[in-house]
Amino acid sequence: MKIDFDKEGYSYLTDNTMLLDEETLFLLTSQNRPYCEKLESKPASITPDELMAFWGLDAMKVVGVTGTNGKTTVTAAIYSFLLDLDKKPALQGTRGLFAEEKRIEEKSMTTPSILETLYNMKQTMDMGCNYFIMEVSSHAIDQKRIEGITFALKVHTNVTSDHLDYHGTVEEYRRVKSLFFADDTMKLLNKDDINNITYNPKNAYSYGVDEPATYKVQAFSLLHGITAGIKYMQEEATFHSPMMGLFNLFNLMAAIGSVHLLTKRPIQEICDVVENFAGVAGRMEVVSRDPLVIVDFAHTHDGIHAVLESMKDRDISVVFGAGGNRDKEKRPLMGAAAGRYANKIYVTSDNPRDEVPEMILEDILVGLHGKENVTATPDRRLAIKMALEALEPNEVLLILGKGDEDYQEIKGVKHHFDDREVVRELLAERQG
Repeated sequence: MKIDFDKEGYSYLTDNTMLLDEETLFLLTSQNRPYCEKLESKPASITPDELMAFWGLDAMKVVGVTGTNGKTTVTAAIYSFLLDLDKKPALQGTRGLFAEEKRIEEKSMTTPSILETLYNMKQTMDMGCNYFIMEVSSHAIDQKRIEGITFALKVHTNVTSDHLDYHGTVEEYRRVKSLFFADDTMKLLNKDDINNITYNPKNAYSYGVDEPATYKVQAFSLLHGITAGIKYMQEEATFHSPMMGLFNLFNLMAAIGSVHLLTKRPIQEICDVVENFAGVAGRMEVVSRDPLVIVDFAHTHDGIHAVLESMKDRDISVVFGAGGNRDKEKRPLMGAAAGRYANKIYVTSDNPRDEVPEMILEDILVGLHGKENVTATPDRRLAIKMALEALEPNEVLLILGKGDEDYQEIKGVKHHFDDREVVRELLAERQG
């Protein structure tokens, strides 16, 4: 693939081996355009790997993390651990671009256009960063938005089912994800999820909780956070984290293994800094401890299953919905996942977009047929209010789907709405 620059300084992509439809070609061109204008000198045509070499970006260790769930938390944890080990990492992903412990650019796509990524690598390298940690989406793999980037490490969190509105089938989604692990690049794979992808075994390492792995959890406790003992070869280490949930144990293991492969530091040295990482806003974020209210981004049936299963030792109340103009097949599955673990269920709107909210609710309720203690309302604030009012001392309230999003998208308009703000306001009103 080449980046061609037209006479106005804009860019488009050419690839003799791949025919892009007009819509995708326009999308990629428009994504690259603002960063073309920032280039000091524009060759007539250049490939992404040539541009990497031109800017000296090969000096950076690039880490790509992909998976249905966990990308944001794992990349943030790697970034945090490297900082605490006196390295100089940069972080690019859903939450924006970070370097020197501050946000350089605001939230963006999970994986931006190739020119934006390379530009972000250059500006963070100029700031002294020598690691570049990035989230890699299935869209980016399919659209070749990461082509030409030389990765030092590729990380797999899990691959279940998502974005079927784009990929069409689960099999195609998994095939695309697997493409990321087809080369000889060093890779770190979730051994407990390994059957959901195919990969090149050369330079492959693994982490696991139940399955034998390069980095293996020997024992763990999820009481008052996460405490675990792990083993790598003959090395043994322990760590504690304030984060909650079994899936976060997997996320932390992915980050610990990644940092070890990158730095070769003793495992215990890495484990010693784990406690400093409190997690990511909107990902299992504790909004209130009395009563216990947690907000999370889980927006697929697998995500809901993982979050609720991680809290199954408690009585669970849950508020969730499903986004409009997205994969409709997952909606009843989301309902069924909630019904499996939660005692009280409040089905409500997420981002209905162009769909009728009540119709989305009906799709979800199909998976809750015959389940008791189910309440449905398109008014998300009302759903949260009812859930809080009915919450008992031994219960946890999980509000899922939006995480740290601060809006609801309805008919093309984004209205301010933050689950965390709503919880705090309602609790303050009740106390007042």
